[in-house]
Amino acid sequence: MHSQQTTESKMAASTSKELNFNIGVLGHVDSGKTSLAKALSTVASTAAFDKNPQSKERGITLDLGFSSFSVDLPKHLAGEKYDRLLITLVDCPGHASLIKTIIGGAQIIDLMMLVIDVTKGMQTQSAECLVIGEITCSKMVVVLNKIDLLPAQKKTQMIEKMTKKMLKTLENTKFANCPVVPVAAKPGGPDSPDTEAHGVDALIEELKRQAYLPQRDASGPMLYAVDHCFSIRGQGTVMTGTMLSGKVVVNDTVEIPALKITRKVKSMQMFRQPVQSASQGDRVGVCVTQFDPKQLERGLVCTPSTLPTVCAGIISVKKIPYFKGTCSTKAKFHVTMGHETVMGRVFFFSLPPNDRVTGATDQEFSFEDEYIYQEELLSPPSKSANQTTEDTDNHQVTSSSSNQQWALIEFEKPVTCPARCLVIGSKLDTDIHSNTCRLAFHGQLCHHITDKNYAETVLPQLKIYKNKSREGVVDRMTDEYSVIGRSLFKKETNLQAFVGLKVELSTGEEGVIEGGFGQSGKYKIRIPDGLKPETVQQLSSSGKKKGKRTGKADDTGEAATPTDDGGGASSKHPPIKISLRFKRYVYDTKKRMIQA
Repeated sequence: MHSQQTTESKMAASTSKELNFNIGVLGHVDSGKTSLAKALSTVASTAAFDKNPQSKERGITLDLGFSSFSVDLPKHLAGEKYDRLLITLVDCPGHASLIKTIIGGAQIIDLMMLVIDVTKGMQTQSAECLVIGEITCSKMVVVLNKIDLLPAQKKTQMIEKMTKKMLKTLENTKFANCPVVPVAAKPGGPDSPDTEAHGVDALIEELKRQAYLPQRDASGPMLYAVDHCFSIRGQGTVMTGTMLSGKVVVNDTVEIPALKITRKVKSMQMFRQPVQSASQGDRVGVCVTQFDPKQLERGLVCTPSTLPTVCAGIISVKKIPYFKGTCSTKAKFHVTMGHETVMGRVFFFSLPPNDRVTGATDQEFSFEDEYIYQEELLSPPSKSANQTTEDTDNHQVTSSSSNQQWALIEFEKPVTCPARCLVIGSKLDTDIHSNTCRLAFHGQLCHHITDKNYAETVLPQLKIYKNKSREGVVDRMTDEYSVIGRSLFKKETNLQAFVGLKVELSTGEEGVIEGGFGQSGKYKIRIPDGLKPETVQQLSSSGKKKGKRTGKADDTGEAATPTDDGGGASSKHPPIKISLRFKRYVYDTKKRMIQA
């Protein structure tokens, strides 16, 4: 795609036997990530080393940069079908306002290099990058950069101290005991004359030791994450990116689903070397014709008709422990899916306590199951917290530990993303100087909803319920199989909606609401198995006591209940309470009350 193409293709060996291994370079702004990528790399790709004009002007990385270098295949990978290891570096911006760009880059890496300024240690964005790494990859190498700035006489001691500090920070993460390598990527600083980097050879050897054979699958639909797009006069438009799945071959027809257009692949290159095909994990440039690059800054390209555009989705979800805020139901978050970040409103839910498998976090979502509504996303289980408490009004789960949780996310605008893709929820509007983690939750898309009218067509199928309860008291007994109750409903309540619902007396009897009684919100309850003798005795004595205390009649023509005795209570007996419990499905258009 360059005028140099012919010369470079003659000089370059075929890449058909090179294993492409993607390493993300992440860390706090100004920790030296770009200098490190430059010191390691031999071939630069689009936007590498801050070629973006704004990056040069501001002195910081504003976009993903890609570069690479090739090394002999490590001994532990010998016997595989490859004879060289091509390491692709994904230089992610460290500035706090560009976190969504970092998330996009982290989804395509096999290993993370967390770059730490040895003079400053762990900083805010370093911690956020660590969180992203825990979510997106299995291995990490910590690079202590700028060791040239340490006093010569104390350098070794200070490096050892920072190494111990980093290992202590990481001991409760998946990266416990990961390698820590000291380097000076650009001795003297970015503005100093070119000087030889220190420690880079040792770092390369460590990266070779940490390299592994990623799972690559050339079968299935092609999915390609585009991070840059530009035109070359006389050739067409070039999209550069990483193959996430499947395979693409020259002359294939591909779709840009966000724009709903298809184009034919004219040619391809991997780091300036022409190739005929690319598979999952490969970093590749794809040239198409008749396409305006201004239409696509970054996004996804796929086999035609294979990538859905979703209006809402159900995800399995976990709260990120470092997020100190509350993840409340109905709150809005910045939601990153695929290569897009959009605003979405979340609704959290989980299996009812009796249906949970203790400790399970991989239960599949199903429209056939019933779920309980949650006011907020619960923190991951702790070893000492395994109790469930309930809200006294709605009886919603508020336990300090939890198993599998899900969320319904409704997007402010449709999102094009692969099925079962990674989802990260953030509060990116948090003050970037507040020294707090803005990443709130992460999960995987379980079910995507493409129907724009999903509120009427899909949500009523979602069996998320709230537990509801009301309490009243027994006013009096009419016979041994019936009582009159009060204080369960307001005077204006339509009691007909509650006829047939079961109630329970505090004395243990179960009854059924038969209907209203009079005009003041009282109601009649039938006790199918009859009242217990001791209940009859209590109500009888209460009735006698009331009859002595007042001669006035209520609206039914019977003796009124004194306002100071708590509903038929004598000095010896507390009032007999009536409990009505039911559940109501959140998305039930008929607002029905359901009892077991």
